[in-house]
Amino acid sequence: MKRFKNLIFLSAFAVAVLGMMNSCHDKLDTREGQLNTGDLDYTNTEDMIGPLIGAYYEFYTRGWEEPLLLGVRGDDVNAGGLGDQQPFADTDRFNYSKDYWMYNSLWNVHYNDIINMNTAILQINNYQEFAEGDNIARAEQYKSEIMVLRAWFHLNLARTWEDVFIITSNQPEEEIEAGVSSKEEIMNWIIEQMDMAIPNLPDARPNQRTDVPGGVTQYTAYALKAMAYQELQNYQGVAEATGQIITNGGFSLYQDFYQLFKKPGELSDESILEMQYSDYGSETGDDAFYHLYAPFGPQNWTPARENASSGWGFYEPSMKWIEFMIDRGEEVRLETSVLFTNRGIAELEANGVDVPDNFDNTTPSGDIINDYARAYFASGKHYLPSIQLTDQRNQYGAGKNMLVIRYSEILLMYAEALARGASGTGMSADQAVNMVRERAGLNPISGVTVEDVLDEKFAELAMEWGIRYYDMIRLDNYSELSYDGRTFSAADEFLPYPQAQVDALPLNATSVNTDTALNEALLNLN
Repeated sequence: MKRFKNLIFLSAFAVAVLGMMNSCHDKLDTREGQLNTGDLDYTNTEDMIGPLIGAYYEFYTRGWEEPLLLGVRGDDVNAGGLGDQQPFADTDRFNYSKDYWMYNSLWNVHYNDIINMNTAILQINNYQEFAEGDNIARAEQYKSEIMVLRAWFHLNLARTWEDVFIITSNQPEEEIEAGVSSKEEIMNWIIEQMDMAIPNLPDARPNQRTDVPGGVTQYTAYALKAMAYQELQNYQGVAEATGQIITNGGFSLYQDFYQLFKKPGELSDESILEMQYSDYGSETGDDAFYHLYAPFGPQNWTPARENASSGWGFYEPSMKWIEFMIDRGEEVRLETSVLFTNRGIAELEANGVDVPDNFDNTTPSGDIINDYARAYFASGKHYLPSIQLTDQRNQYGAGKNMLVIRYSEILLMYAEALARGASGTGMSADQAVNMVRERAGLNPISGVTVEDVLDEKFAELAMEWGIRYYDMIRLDNYSELSYDGRTFSAADEFLPYPQAQVDALPLNATSVNTDTALNEALLNLN
């Protein structure tokens, strides 16, 4: 057991406490600085925000492979032609390798961050022992914020591997020995955790918070609760949780869909959960805090601003999705979501697709996407125009935030729940869907069906965190995932456990497929 603990959870939790907030910026400032837990003075309760900022730092520091692996299996996304990451391309085609480093990394990094967040909660508990007055409630709020972030990690793990560990301590030997929990158990645990957190959280949008700009609020917790209910196919629960966001949260759709995913759209009224990055206005220096967006970007471009770096070409919108969007007459969302190359347009036309003349290889921001070998297209949702880069900062996407949960997703989850017979308050399914369609420049529809909502989700949320894939496996809609030569079956829903993790467990298992034998071995771990 010690070997397993050391492999997954090597972390003595040096919380990142970084200048807390920078008065010159509306983002949460999480520039790295290590705080030795032995040096904390818990009697100084004004420092209680430190572990919270450290928890946000853990949340924001995602490996580049994590969003790619979570998203690549949907029919909205294709892996680029990867000679050096062939198992990633194989994963896109549902051919899984238990030894692939990305699988092990996703497992390791998620659980490592969970452990670090648990330590942050313990540190806040220590401060709370000396707290008085408003600081007692502040401690409960901070712990609740971390509980929401921790739930997001567990949601990803359960969606990816089905049966996984629930970890709520920073010394998890007993929890590991108790074995994995089923996906259903994990979703119910998330719902319970959110019910505990909501009363302690700010009743505001994230962008209304001044203490922790863009931080978790009640409505972030309601969103996680709704997602867990959706995985359980409890649509009345979905309607009630999303209804709270719709009726009480003051959220609205950012009207410029193109800029929503760029600097002007950061921390908008649409944002429910958002990872924040920045160079803090500095043209040079090592204090920039970025996510690595290069894997999403085109390998070859002519940027409007000289010296801006290109990407790696690992992740592209699928031909199927682009054809679906052209058939629908989509312009706003298609122009935003796809960076076209001439080669990609030619391939579409060779497939008999009539590509409108207004789509070409120059973005609205003036960047030219040249042909490159790995892919026909690149993701526009992960693209930052070169003209929005800070001067002298050349890294692809440098300083761009990453949206995690948007209000449009909540509207469409609510609409699907109502279309499936749930009752809701505040608006009808037609109204919810048409709000999203109106921003996209589409005509309203009436008598919304489940299929209408799923199509709208496909159009609106493509390339974002695997949303489409998780919808399709939730509904056993394997035919949609069987496209362009792929064949999908129930056996492909979940990744195999990483071999490195199975080897670290005291099991006599020779297979790491998510089959009955391994699941029973994990469930009976003692």
